[in-house]
Amino acid sequence: MTRRSRWVACAGPFLFPWGEAGSRRVFGLVASLAAAGYDVVVAGGGPEPLTTTALHGIDGPGSVSYIGLAEKPPPGAGPLGSSIQTLLRWGQRTVRWLDEQPTRPSHVLVHGGQAQYIFHLQRWCRRNRVPLIVDVVDWFNGRHVRGGYFGPLHASMKLALHHYYPRCDGLIAISSYLENHYQRAGKPILRVPPTLDVKNLTVDARQTVDDSAPLRLVYAGNPHGNRKDLLGTVIEAVGRVQREGASVELRVYGPTGNDVRNLFDGRALPDGVRCLGRLPQAEVAGALQEADFSVLVRRPERAADAGFSTKFCESLASGTPVIANLTSDMARYLHPNLEGLICSDHTLAEVTAAFRAAARLSGAQRSLMRQAARSQALESFDYRAYAEPLGSFFRNWD
Repeated sequence: MTRRSRWVACAGPFLFPWGEAGSRRVFGLVASLAAAGYDVVVAGGGPEPLTTTALHGIDGPGSVSYIGLAEKPPPGAGPLGSSIQTLLRWGQRTVRWLDEQPTRPSHVLVHGGQAQYIFHLQRWCRRNRVPLIVDVVDWFNGRHVRGGYFGPLHASMKLALHHYYPRCDGLIAISSYLENHYQRAGKPILRVPPTLDVKNLTVDARQTVDDSAPLRLVYAGNPHGNRKDLLGTVIEAVGRVQREGASVELRVYGPTGNDVRNLFDGRALPDGVRCLGRLPQAEVAGALQEADFSVLVRRPERAADAGFSTKFCESLASGTPVIANLTSDMARYLHPNLEGLICSDHTLAEVTAAFRAAARLSGAQRSLMRQAARSQALESFDYRAYAEPLGSFFRNWD
């Protein structure tokens, strides 16, 4: 495709345009930049495509295209090969690709990769006088990463958070927690929550919910991978309200049945808990829309407050209210009995109380909450809403 003389390079060892949480985060950012008039080339971490390919369906005078640089270790690399790639070589292929471009980018936006990756990108940007902007989405907890607190991956993450990120030219923060933390660095900073194409997401058009229908709950995620989601507590709460006589169904997407039973201490799961395994990204919205509520219960710790759940935004975008305890910036978007129901904390007693309240809602009340959820997402999580703020932010370096 024809590229203007001024273009933005977005780089990182993530899959693009789909495949993981980072994919969805980057899609929202680059779509906003395209809507603001920038041409963006995403240099992703997957092995494909081998040549620059246009990403269609983006609104705006700008454009998005992408290429795979194979920065992510291949699935069969093994522990040694993966460690060499991520601890020693991350970012080198991206720097070579930048050197090969006929014109330098006007900005480099980096997502992920920790210290090793951003080390190479920062050196290239300084040498070529190109501003480096980092997207910060988490405050890594050693309990959540491979190798634990004293492993090399956690050390790399902490080095990036404390040393490299504050020395970039600008920062995009996914949460108020990270925004407030990095304001002390004295660099330009902009808070942007997870965003997606809410406007073009096909939503179930039904306006009524049958009063006699069971309460349908859904969880979609990876509680073993992020170690934040308290799915075991959710399942225990489902069992309690069922024993009290409520008709409740919980559909679990992501973990296997054995994984879920292990979270439940190996006990038999309550009736109505259905473990449906992994779900292709394209089918997530449909699965969410089949439920009355999605459920997100997390420990109130720094990692949860610094990040921001993409699952939360996807649920509201699908018109599905959320039952959750408030972490990160969720209080900005989740109001009691509007976009969902709030658990006052993450304990079993409070989650059970929220499920009881949900089971008592009439079909008309559930329908109104679906409409409120969708409206909130259109206003707060559609990538078009951040075109002007992101465009203005990037113009700091024009």
